[in-house]
Amino acid sequence: MFSLKGRSALVTGAGNGIGASVARALAKAGAAVVVTDIDEASAKNIADGINAEGGLAEHAVLDVRNKLQAQAAAAQAAALTGGVLHIVVNNAGAIAPAMFPKMTSENFDFVLNVHVGGTFTVSQAALEHLAQDGTGRIINVTSAAGLVGTIGQVNYGAAKAGVIGLTKSLARELARKQITVNALAPLAATNMTQTVRTNEKLAEKQLARIALGRWAEADEIAPSFVFFASDAASYITGQVLPVDGGTVI
Repeated sequence: MFSLKGRSALVTGAGNGIGASVARALAKAGAAVVVTDIDEASAKNIADGINAEGGLAEHAVLDVRNKLQAQAAAAQAAALTGGVLHIVVNNAGAIAPAMFPKMTSENFDFVLNVHVGGTFTVSQAALEHLAQDGTGRIINVTSAAGLVGTIGQVNYGAAKAGVIGLTKSLARELARKQITVNALAPLAATNMTQTVRTNEKLAEKQLARIALGRWAEADEIAPSFVFFASDAASYITGQVLPVDGGTVI
């Protein structure tokens, strides 16, 4: 039920962190994966590692805001399984923190364009290739920031809330094509959370919010993506699953 053999996957922002762990987990479950990142060297490194472990992976440069790059990456992933793409993971993200009075319009727009715009652009590019036999999956990445808000990152909170709205609306629209659309809200020890984790005051406050009282490693988050990609989740769509140790309860 959790096997992904014979299926292809496109993962964005997969050069490190959660995206890299997701790409590896999907490959271990049997999927052929295109590892994409704005940093080509990072994407190639992860793809090479998957291949070295007996999986099947290719890499591609992808700025998720770039429509042509998104179209090329989607076609590349579909080509791995005879022209049909099965799984899209919209993981790429960016941060530009600042307290609201000092938040620039440029940084507000930048973060929304990466998260909401990127999810839109990649999903739309993938749509013409996505399987319509009940195995087509779009899996988006949101955050507790989009569910309950966050201090010092109004742009990020707005962007992640936007991803939730996009997910639910797209789930309703694509259900007629038997494509499911869901989102995960993960929390893990990655480069994106390094500032919080290495600041004693911020780290203490964040840990106090996590019911389990610890940070997850990225590899601990990845199996939830495999679940949503698999047949085990064939009747789930339009949902947001927090994978955050009980930060949002």
